[in-house]
Amino acid sequence: MYVCAIICTMKDVVLTYESALEKAGSRGALETKVRSGGLFKIGRGIYSSSEHPDPLVVAHVLYPDAVITMDSALASYGLTDVPPDKVHLATARDATRISRPGYRQYFMERELLDPGAVERDIGHGIIRIYDRERLLVEVMRRQATLPLDYYREIIASYRRISEDLDIRLVEDYMALFKRQDAMFGILQREVL
Repeated sequence: MYVCAIICTMKDVVLTYESALEKAGSRGALETKVRSGGLFKIGRGIYSSSEHPDPLVVAHVLYPDAVITMDSALASYGLTDVPPDKVHLATARDATRISRPGYRQYFMERELLDPGAVERDIGHGIIRIYDRERLLVEVMRRQATLPLDYYREIIASYRRISEDLDIRLVEDYMALFKRQDAMFGILQREVL
């Protein structure tokens, strides 16, 4: 289960196998480091300086082209108090399917993937995540698939921070999608 990593330290380092091998110098040195507790093998091809690294940082290291979205991003921004059960990632439509457990993948056209994606330092690592404005557009796009009480909680959170949002940016993101008129109506009725 995805748990917001309260137990992470400020010095967490998450590495791919290749990076860990390069840092250790050899396969034997890497295995020794893992046995001695200097490095932890988190999963296939992923190592960390902490036994429990932040799942969002791990996701960014494993899938650097993906963007953290929906439930994971909403929890990261504090827009919901419901902890996600999986890490939610947006990827290009032609990306390889993520087969690791603990991930939910959203496919989208490559030209729609990057607008709104920012790199954010969350204290124990860098993640690639949608900004709050793009995330609002994603919530409006997926309104019909979200449980009603969860959707209302998110919209109420956005209503509380509406003065801090760049509404022109939200409108620019909405213009990228076909249902922009419907989303504009949601923005006017429910958020502003």
